[in-house]
Amino acid sequence: MELVLEKIDFPDDCNVIFGMSHFIKTIEDLYEAMINSVPGIEFGLAFNEASGPCLVRKEGTDDELMRIATENLHRIGAGHTFLIVLKNAFPLNVIPAIKSCREVVNIFCATANPVQVILAETEQGRGVLGVIDGSSPKGIELDSDITRRKDFLINIGYKR
Repeated sequence: MELVLEKIDFPDDCNVIFGMSHFIKTIEDLYEAMINSVPGIEFGLAFNEASGPCLVRKEGTDDELMRIATENLHRIGAGHTFLIVLKNAFPLNVIPAIKSCREVVNIFCATANPVQVILAETEQGRGVLGVIDGSSPKGIELDSDITRRKDFLINIGYKR
């Protein structure tokens, strides 16, 4: 077995959701979950099939985001994983719908931070061991940091 580290590359103005599912219908169900969660959402979705032709399946509302999701997931190469690259929406807008998809078994991360995927590679293929989402903490929040956090949430419409 070999350990492999793959970076998920995506634009600065986007978020990603990386997870695991188990059925070819995942691509259709996740597409429906996304468009029914946020009207006019822009996203690209890719799903790595793990049997049969073992294709990277793709869907979405934006060709460039579909290309980004597909290229990343093909490079990651782990079966039954999916990647959603979304723009002009936050993961928290779609996570409940994604979790309700019967095929989804795990969400590894939902973030705008840099992401590295830790993989195990064997003669059979690749599997996800975990992810590194962003950076390690650099300190403990002070009162001034709390004020900035709350102001940020107000500015983006998630707090009054």
